[in-house]
Amino acid sequence: MESKSLPPIPGRGAPTNLRPTRTGSLAREADGDWLDEAETIDGAAPRLRTTVTIEHPKTIIARNTSPDIGFDRSINPYRGCEHGCVYCFARPTHAFHDLSPGLDFESRLFAKPDAAKLLRAELAKRNYKVAPLAIGTNTDGYQPIEREWGITRSVVEVLAETRHPLIITTKSDRLLRDIDLLARMAKDDLIGVAVSVTSLDPALARTLEPRAPHPRRRLAAIRRLIDAGVPTQVNISPIIPAITDHEIEAIMKAASEAGAIRASYILVRLPHEVAPLFRAWLAAHYPDRAAKVMHMIQDIRGGRDNDPHFGTRMRGQGIWPDLIRARVKRAAREYGMDRRFPPLRCDLFRPPERDGQMELF
Repeated sequence: MESKSLPPIPGRGAPTNLRPTRTGSLAREADGDWLDEAETIDGAAPRLRTTVTIEHPKTIIARNTSPDIGFDRSINPYRGCEHGCVYCFARPTHAFHDLSPGLDFESRLFAKPDAAKLLRAELAKRNYKVAPLAIGTNTDGYQPIEREWGITRSVVEVLAETRHPLIITTKSDRLLRDIDLLARMAKDDLIGVAVSVTSLDPALARTLEPRAPHPRRRLAAIRRLIDAGVPTQVNISPIIPAITDHEIEAIMKAASEAGAIRASYILVRLPHEVAPLFRAWLAAHYPDRAAKVMHMIQDIRGGRDNDPHFGTRMRGQGIWPDLIRARVKRAAREYGMDRRFPPLRCDLFRPPERDGQMELF
């Protein structure tokens, strides 16, 4: 399947605003009225601005039973992500809101300002069982709007107060704002951080993840976290064949020099609406190798754009995943990044006050 080449949109990752196809909703089609020309009046399209809608969920902890993931609970302070990473596997979740996994996902965001309050209530339940909780595994808790909203910090404050173990994954150095909380949690083995670095090439990073911080700022964040005593690894994700795979060793060397104690990686995944968006991105930025890239991805994914099956969806199949795995292991040994995180402690948890009252026993 060939994708039509579309001009890149400055400051955005998705080349299109592909409409949902799985919710039964009907997207508006061009019919020749004035709305079809509204964005090109006066000869220039207006800048696509980010909007934020307040969401009031009843609970804040999401549960999963996936055997491919090393945690069973997570928190997403936001829906959608302004970083605009074209490869983001969370993009299809916007389709369930009758919004596009394309530009809507990175420009029409949802914030959950009651997250800390809801978390406190859930942690106070008598039947709550402690296990590491993850932030940043679906959408980034430290995306640009966190600067104004501060929802992620409010959640981390509750976890620090209750001495609850936490895993953070981010591609933003904005988490350094919370280094006071993270360093305090690190003293009791309550925190592990993964900083994602997809490429060291600024030009490539600008097209892949247009509103994420410069790769060097992320490496500097690793150094700051390590210096503060926070166990930190580099997450080389996703690795994209014929686009970023040649940088594996360079990223690991740079992360090692920044102090990272280990490395992890994920091969690019293209579920549902992500696949056509990624194809359009390839057509816009790498038309010379688009067919080769998709052929390699399909080779990794059993002949399809995406493999949804547990056990293989993260690892991939065939010679390419085996070669990448061997390269990562070899570089980890060479650069001293084959260490393990200290086990996160669950025995220090102190439930918050319940209904304003402290527990007597």
